[in-house]
Amino acid sequence: MRKTLAMATLAGSMAVTGLALTPAAQATTQATAASTASTVTATQSTAFKSWGKFFSSDRKAYTFGKTWKSGGTVFTKWYGVDKAGGKKGWVWFEYYKNGGWHKFNRSWDGKVTGSWSGRGIKKVYTFTCWAGKFDNCGKKYRIY
Repeated sequence: MRKTLAMATLAGSMAVTGLALTPAAQATTQATAASTASTVTATQSTAFKSWGKFFSSDRKAYTFGKTWKSGGTVFTKWYGVDKAGGKKGWVWFEYYKNGGWHKFNRSWDGKVTGSWSGRGIKKVYTFTCWAGKFDNCGKKYRIY
């Protein structure tokens, strides 16, 4: 109780003398708040989300990558790895856009880098298969 009363008295005396409410102090506080807000906004609009390694069910292929949004467009850069020669690895992407789900796939042999982008995308999922489009598929993961 005494500490609360002492703090209230101190705050009141500072306000009366003008120590805490000088125009210079207010201007500095407002400028700092404005610069912090603009930095946070810029960081959030281009923040990368790294994902992976997402393996096929037999662990013979995997994918990993990054997904980010900039200017209303969602970008994904992905990397695929499997043993060169023989059967191919497959990566599937499913995304929600304009009230419906869309999906596509890409195949590779060895190591590959790919990318894609789209406007108005709300959600993106991915999974990895090996030896065929629908064979040895791993778990589905949300990447955006």
